[in-house]
Amino acid sequence: MAEHLTKTEIEELTPRQRVMAIVGASSGNLVEWFDFYIYSFCALYFSAAFFPSGNPTTQLLNTAGIFAAGFLMRPIGGWMFGRIADKYGRKNSMMISVLMMCGGSLMIAMLPTYAQIGTAAPALLLLARLFQGLSVGGEYGTSATYMSEVALPGRRGFFASFQYVTLIGGQLLALLVLVILQQLLTEAELRAWGWRIPFVCGAAAAIVSLYLRRSLTETTTASDRSRKEAGSLAGLMKHKRAFITVLGFTAGGSLIFYTFTTYMQKYLVNTAGMNTRTASAVMTGALLVYMGMQPLFGALSDRIGRRTAMIWFGALATLCTVPIESALHGVTNPWVAGMLIICALAIISLYTSISGLIKAEMFPVEVRAMGVGVSYAVANALFGGSAEYVALWFKQAGVEQNFYWYVSGMCALAFIVALRMPDPSKSGLLKG
Repeated sequence: MAEHLTKTEIEELTPRQRVMAIVGASSGNLVEWFDFYIYSFCALYFSAAFFPSGNPTTQLLNTAGIFAAGFLMRPIGGWMFGRIADKYGRKNSMMISVLMMCGGSLMIAMLPTYAQIGTAAPALLLLARLFQGLSVGGEYGTSATYMSEVALPGRRGFFASFQYVTLIGGQLLALLVLVILQQLLTEAELRAWGWRIPFVCGAAAAIVSLYLRRSLTETTTASDRSRKEAGSLAGLMKHKRAFITVLGFTAGGSLIFYTFTTYMQKYLVNTAGMNTRTASAVMTGALLVYMGMQPLFGALSDRIGRRTAMIWFGALATLCTVPIESALHGVTNPWVAGMLIICALAIISLYTSISGLIKAEMFPVEVRAMGVGVSYAVANALFGGSAEYVALWFKQAGVEQNFYWYVSGMCALAFIVALRMPDPSKSGLLKG
């Protein structure tokens, strides 16, 4: 097979070849998100090492602030790696991004604590997270674009859903590693040095992913990459409506996604009163079910249409967020908590299973990676990355219930945007 495929050759790929291309691309996606999310899941153990304080909520608030700061680098990463992908190829962009994530994880694993170097410790932690945020900002747009382009026409929803299978898989793997460490190490050992182990594992896995990504076949042609508009902001700004549309539904989608995934473990511990081991077990089970939902909802979107799926997501998320969050507030049974979270994740699956694809369909090939990456990263930085921080801020202020209404309101915005967006099956720039 030639390294660079023409449009005709892409259309003639066999289903097996498409699956192998998606597996190769998604391997790095899994590693990227494992490395990024292990920070959030291990924060319960290392927050005191970098932010000494007698108040656990204040410590978590500080670590959540750095988590959010990593998201602020995503728009820059979306622009930088989007430009590389549109101008120099999707494969090159994805290889560079996974290398950067490797460096950031290794840095966190080796960082000295506040007790050892004082305020330089949280400053270096922030630097490492900014580096990782830059990497993830580029990873999402490029991998979403690549997987959408290589997906089988007529089944793009099913194939492209594997981006979130691996994204959730990264979160799940991060939780599984934490659960294993919780069984092998004591609480004191986890807080002292055990939390460093997952970051070392992530850095090592990135090297494996880099090797796998070397075999990827480029989906753009030399003529696509040589266009004047390729990878340029000027070219992207010719598609302002698409850009604003993605901003609108990503704001609600990313906010509710991070609320019921990364923040939910802390919510179960800090609000519902569960111990850390039980909360980790609940989230592991819920994320496993959630991961399996993605291909099912992706296939559903191929049948009912992606615009219809987005409308249902916006409507159900708006109506159900407050009741589910309120029920979780006082839950004591971990099985009940797991079922409530799974119900929320099923609603979110209407969005996440086609998230990358529906964005890619809105932009032409010469600015597709940049369009997907930048628009997603801006909304994600403002609303997804700040989810934990805002939730903890409301909790500290004594009005935690207001956060539920905030999430519901942003999902209402996603519903309105979905109603007004064009139907990808009729006007999408990826045919089929």
